[in-house]
This record gives sequence, structure tokens and C-alpha cells, in this order.
Amino acid sequence: MLAIVVTKPELARKQILLHAKHQFIEGDVQHWWHEPMGNGVRTRFSDDFLWLPYVTAQYIRISGDHTILQEQISFLESAPLGELEHERYEVPAPSRGQATLYEHCLRAIRRGLQFGAHGLPLIGGGDWNDGMNTVGEKGLGESIWLGWFLSKVLEEFSPICGELGDEDTAQLLLYTRETLLANIEEHAWDGGWYRRAYFDDGSALGSIHNQDCKIDSIAQSWSLLSGGGDPERAKKAMHALEDYLVSREEGLIKLLTPPFDQGASEPGYIKGYVPGVRENGGQYTHAAAWAILAFAKLGEGDKSLALYDLINPIHHTSTYRGYAKYRAEPYVLAADVYAVWPHTGRGGWSWYTGAAGWLYRAGLESILGIQKEGDSLVIEPCIPAHWQEYSVQYRYRNAVYHISVRNPDRVQSGVVRITLDGVNVQGSVVLKDDSKEHRVEVLMG
Repeated sequence: MLAIVVTKPELARKQILLHAKHQFIEGDVQHWWHEPMGNGVRTRFSDDFLWLPYVTAQYIRISGDHTILQEQISFLESAPLGELEHERYEVPAPSRGQATLYEHCLRAIRRGLQFGAHGLPLIGGGDWNDGMNTVGEKGLGESIWLGWFLSKVLEEFSPICGELGDEDTAQLLLYTRETLLANIEEHAWDGGWYRRAYFDDGSALGSIHNQDCKIDSIAQSWSLLSGGGDPERAKKAMHALEDYLVSREEGLIKLLTPPFDQGASEPGYIKGYVPGVRENGGQYTHAAAWAILAFAKLGEGDKSLALYDLINPIHHTSTYRGYAKYRAEPYVLAADVYAVWPHTGRGGWSWYTGAAGWLYRAGLESILGIQKEGDSLVIEPCIPAHWQEYSVQYRYRNAVYHISVRNPDRVQSGVVRITLDGVNVQGSVVLKDDSKEHRVEVLMG
């Protein structure tokens, strides 16, 4: 959804409001639903409801549209899950009352402020990785990735609270974030990378001491994407991700390694997949896109583009031999790519992945560095050193901005000067809907 905010903000707005209608009064959401009746599943997943405040905050930052927060939206009503219920398929009723989108977002955040013995968020019935659905089946397991993600949600939403005069909530979110990040650094660092989670019994997942899943990609990438990881540790963690999970020979960025197979741990239905397939040690392209975004955060332009090209399906299918191995469309991303012989490199489900939007953003915002913030453009390239120049044509309503970027010193990141129509600008480029053509020149160095 965030990939279309720049070009179709009205469509993104519509989707946010639609999804808010599928939130229960208690703050959790339908994990998925079917139109037109709204048949869907209520679960104990711990991340899905947090995407509402995350996407809302990102939408506001990009579009500058704060009015969305005052939209009145109904909730869903049904009995909370019972003690022995992991999930329930149902048609919940819409609530009679409504609340602003702002209140919907706060209910989601409050729902997420449930912490375990290490001060980390409870993983519940699973987090982003649905297959890890028994890590916390007794209600005690914790998710380190979720800690990073929650910290980002708190950081993004706190200023929104402040702008609406809700200072107490704004300060609470910031305080909670600081405490959470301290707990992550104290309890999640494994020596060479960040662990992934803790089981109900307190044992670690994603540790060098594990037989299966010694390292998981998203706990490393989100140490950077959250903006909350210790800089030196986060850099070390990303290099570990590269060493353990990137296979240039196979054209893969694996989600985790080794796959769940022989170990005694029971993380959930992920272990039911063949080792090397889908979430169980294959490439899950959604997470691969996050890894690219994270390397760009480090300013490593050579690596960012190399990994972008590595998972680009057009390169998988550029030869007959490559296509015979990949066996999926060259023009859409596959949700997963197998990492098990004799099917290594074969594309899995296609036309099915949120990775497409993330990879689009990786290319436009992280590598080319074109980031819209309200009525301004922030230009922060992270490119391969051998790129001497490139150009982007950006349409802002009825105006057109011709952006040229020069890199005479062959650097990977860093901007020394930006001019707009020949005049130096400090920071961002202010956009005007004046039906004119403008020239933006960026000098890297």
C-alpha cells in the first residue's frame, strides 16, 4: 500500500479506512477476510494490528494529509477468543458506534503493549512469520523482531499524538520505545547478530546455540529499519545476514538458516514445510526486500543494487537455463523461491506478495533516494560507486521535476549540493503545483 502513496494517495487513503473497519473494538484485527460478507479469521497474531498505525503514520508523512485521522470509522464486534481458542472463522458484526482513525490506531498500539519476562513484546499466536505459531502458544513467548517493529510504530506515531495535543500519550509512546530498545539490546544480542524470539520456556530462537534457525533475516534488517538498533551491532548483524543468508551462486536471500528439521524445538507449522521451502529456510521475498532496504540504510550502495539485481525475476529468466530453473513469470515477484535441491532457485507462489511494493520502494526511495515528505522531496541516493549519473522525472500534480544526479567522486552515498532551477537549496526540495517544468541538480560527494 505504501508504494502507491506517492502516485495514488487517494487510493492509499481509501485502503487505510477500509482496513480500519476490520478492527475489533479490543484493538486486534481480522488477519484476513473475504468480501462481500466480511467472513474472516480472528487470531492471536501479534503484529497485524500494528500495521494500521504504522501505515497511517507513513501515509501522513508522505502525503501530508492529516485530515485522515479525523475520519469516523466503525469497529467489528464478536466475543473475544476463549482460553482454548487459537483462532476463529466468523462473520463479525459491525459496531453501532464509531471512532476516529486516530482512536483506531491508539487501540492497536495499546493492544501491542504486552510484554514478557525479558521486557519484549509477546509473540502470541505468531508475528510477521505466521508459521511461528507455537513459539508463544502458552502466552509467554516473546518476539524480538516485533520489538523492533513496535519501536518504529511508537516513534512514528508519537509526533502525531503531539500534533493533536495529546502530549501525555506522545510522551508515553516515546518512553515505552526507549525502554523497549534497552530491553532488546540487553536480552536479544547473541554476540554476532540479534536473536529472533524467545519460546514460552525462555529458550532462545535465532541463536548460534540453536540447531535449527541459528539466524533469522528480519531480526537483523529491522534493527536498522526501526532506527533503534545500536549502530555497531546493527552493522555487524547485517554482515552476518550477508554471510549466512545471501547465496549469490543460487540467486537467493534466505529467510533463515538452517531450516527447521532435526532440532528439538517446535516453532509451529513452519516446521511442516520441507526444509528450504517457503518460510522454512527458502527465500521469502518480502524479507529479502527488507534486507536490501537495510543495506541502503548503511549507505552500502554497491551491495544494495547487487542484492536488488540478485532477486529481480527478470535476471532469473534472462537465459533459457535460468528460466528452466526459476519456472515462474519474469514480470512479477514470486512470494518465495526454493532453496532445496533439486528445486533450488525455483519460484514459488507468484502474484501473491507484498514484497513487490517493498522492492519498488527499495529502488525508488532507498537506492535512487527519491523520498516524498508532504510537499517536499528529500533526495538521499545510495547507489553503486560506478554509477556516474542518473536521472528521474517526477510529476507533482501538474508540475514536472527533472532530477539529475551526478557522482563524479564515485561515492555510494552522501550529497554535497542540491539546486532547484539553478538556486541552492538546503535540505529538501519544496514542491509547487505551478504547471511548470523544474530542474533539480544533485551533486554527490
